[in-house]
Amino acid sequence: MKIRSHFSASVILSSLAFIPAQSASAQTEASTACALEIPCRIGERSYHARIPDGWDGKTPLPVLMHFHGWGRQGPLIMKHTRIAGATRKLGVLLLAPNGQGRSWQFWTPDTQDVPFAESVLEDAAKRWPIDRSKIFVSGYSYGSAMAWRFACAQGNKVNTLLAISGTLPSQEETCNSPVNVRHVHGTRDTVMDMPIGDDGDVTYAVKLWRDRNFCKDTSPTKQSWRALQRLSFNRHTWNKCESGKSVILDVHKRGHFIPRQWIKTQLEQLL
Repeated sequence: MKIRSHFSASVILSSLAFIPAQSASAQTEASTACALEIPCRIGERSYHARIPDGWDGKTPLPVLMHFHGWGRQGPLIMKHTRIAGATRKLGVLLLAPNGQGRSWQFWTPDTQDVPFAESVLEDAAKRWPIDRSKIFVSGYSYGSAMAWRFACAQGNKVNTLLAISGTLPSQEETCNSPVNVRHVHGTRDTVMDMPIGDDGDVTYAVKLWRDRNFCKDTSPTKQSWRALQRLSFNRHTWNKCESGKSVILDVHKRGHFIPRQWIKTQLEQLL
């Protein structure tokens, strides 16, 4: 099998859109202790948080923990229209851990970034009431690979993995728990190439999760859909999995970026 390498030597740093910061008056006392650009401290490390608009201060919150891309940090995620722009309107608490050296160590299972991310969830649960049945984990680029790593190690705590333009280096990892997966990738991505199998098989990109969920569908359900008129996705769905979970792969023909409305659409469907 000829597998295309999906790790490029260069990283494209794209310009990102921003949204206005949430007013302090809309936040609870717990959230003003650390929110938006003010980091929540866990020992020598930190994360950022954003509560959704109009939250009543007591209803348990679904959570989206998003791992930033290479060279970034949590404050950017707090202002990102394609991430925070979705969570703030859908009633979801957004958590953005800060990677050491503005990166993530996802290459091997023994990374310290997994227990750190786990501590982020536990720390957030002390500050805000969270709905543990609705913990979604996402990431972009290197952050997507880190989200894969976390889901692979702590899948029993994850409702769904929402991964964008990045996978683990190998599709032969041994993951602890089955997980619902929604992954989006572009066939022209040259930063973290989409893993492609023999004869241009794009479904190889999620082989790890198909195997871990014991998906027996040799021919996944296929459909085309659009979040916006200018970008279409070919969706491959495996829902006959012995784990009771599903694996969804959205493929587009462009490069390395967070598709507009993709996170929002996934959260709307999941919630």
